[in-house]
Amino acid sequence: MKRSVARSRTTLTGIAEAAGVSVATVSKVVNGHSDVSPKTRARIERLLVKHEYVARGPRGAQSPVRTVDLTFDQLVNPNNLVIIQGVTEAAAEAGVDVVIGTAPDDPLGAAWTRKITNAGREGVLLVTSELTPQQRTQFARAEIPLVLIDPMNVPDESVPSIGATNFSGGMSATEHLLKLGHRRIAMIEGRHDAVCNTARLHGYQAALSGAGITPDPRLVKHGGFRFQPAHQAALDLFALEDPPTAVFAGNDLEAFGVIEAARVHGLRVPDDVSVVGFDDTAAAGTSAPPLTTIRQPFVEMGRAALRTLLRLAAHEPLDSHRVELATQLVVRASTAPAPTRSQPHTPRSLISRDVP
Repeated sequence: MKRSVARSRTTLTGIAEAAGVSVATVSKVVNGHSDVSPKTRARIERLLVKHEYVARGPRGAQSPVRTVDLTFDQLVNPNNLVIIQGVTEAAAEAGVDVVIGTAPDDPLGAAWTRKITNAGREGVLLVTSELTPQQRTQFARAEIPLVLIDPMNVPDESVPSIGATNFSGGMSATEHLLKLGHRRIAMIEGRHDAVCNTARLHGYQAALSGAGITPDPRLVKHGGFRFQPAHQAALDLFALEDPPTAVFAGNDLEAFGVIEAARVHGLRVPDDVSVVGFDDTAAAGTSAPPLTTIRQPFVEMGRAALRTLLRLAAHEPLDSHRVELATQLVVRASTAPAPTRSQPHTPRSLISRDVP
């Protein structure tokens, strides 16, 4: 026997429990979607009328559409648009609206969670942000469903997260270069406090060790996932007496910084030095040369996160609180067999302008 729904607290979740269906199915009926069987639709519509369902909304406004927050640390990362695509596609299928914004400056989380509760959100998707323990506690106290996408720090086991196989991605990038005959392989890592960076670095080191190469700490530089620091780090690498013949960058933006540094040093990519990125952003396929990189499944990550959030909102059990989707090596024109060096390379900056 299905549980009755109290009128004072009628929600989509309550209607779904009474009808014995998922919240997504109820939402489809509320929003006029056609992919619900006539029998199920009739049962849900009777319950909606019986319990005088009115969806929650800001200031009590009547709105049949559920809404979730998609929150970023900042809206400058080129990966954000692809994540938005995945989230909004899955949301449209479930009859859910998405509000996009940035995380507030609220380390304690009280004002943030109060705003979400007052707005009547179903839950929050938080992308590439660092969640403080206080914020995590506030979300739990307010009973606001929360899912992290590509989190910066290791989340609490109680907070579901969707990410990618960063370790295997770092390993695949390095193994690709090893198969091309490279032995002096550098890495420009990202943010030191990012769990994805640590995994990529460990994958790089594991691949070198597996090939019998002792990782050289002089070949690991910090780039912070940004162009300019990576550019400077690559300039330093190429100025070494025995510079690397290949560079694995922590993301595509860093890889573009490496390619520019190679140009400054008079090095040709990939003839003199090979470069591998990470992410497969839109610019990777159109850069000069087109960038070999590790593809992250950002669309699939966004879709999986939205579905996970809706299951949390419906109090449905999750198969796993930590999901890692597979990365993929995409080979383009920025990598080639290791060059044969008969003499040390002289940077263009050290060659006299008087020499023709």
